[in-house]
Amino acid sequence: MLRRVEKLLLDLAVVAVVGLGVLITGSVFLRAAFNSGIPDTIVIVRELMVAAIVLPLAVATLDRAHIVVEFLSKLMPLRVQDWLLVGGSAFGLFALSPLIYAGWREVAHTVDSGAFFFGQLNLPKWPGRVVFLVGISFCWLRLLLMVIGDLRTIRAGGSVISPAHEHEESV
Repeated sequence: MLRRVEKLLLDLAVVAVVGLGVLITGSVFLRAAFNSGIPDTIVIVRELMVAAIVLPLAVATLDRAHIVVEFLSKLMPLRVQDWLLVGGSAFGLFALSPLIYAGWREVAHTVDSGAFFFGQLNLPKWPGRVVFLVGISFCWLRLLLMVIGDLRTIRAGGSVISPAHEHEESV
């Protein structure tokens, strides 16, 4: 079930990126051809960028596709590398927790106050705040499940880092 939700979030991020491309292209075209533009382009682009960046975080976490620096850790034994991976994921849980709390407070405040962006369209602020909270929350949930799964794998004597993955990276 979680993978289906993550796939949906990834698809929504793709739609946001396509929307960004269409919006920016249309705005540039209208500006060049007709000295006009799309109302509140900057606000819409800013909100779509939040969706494009935050929504696919859970999938990137599942694929362990975040930026890593491993020139020292690759020299360590495989067991130490496994524990470093679990430690990094656990640290990620603690690092994302304040963001989730702040995101929740921001959503609650924005919805309660009815805040909106000043511009021609008077767009509400809450959708972008909710998208941020959903993306970060699913990333946190994925990290939690990975920490639990990785600990189970290590306790059972397995390795979190598969030998096939090691070979792919060294090629």
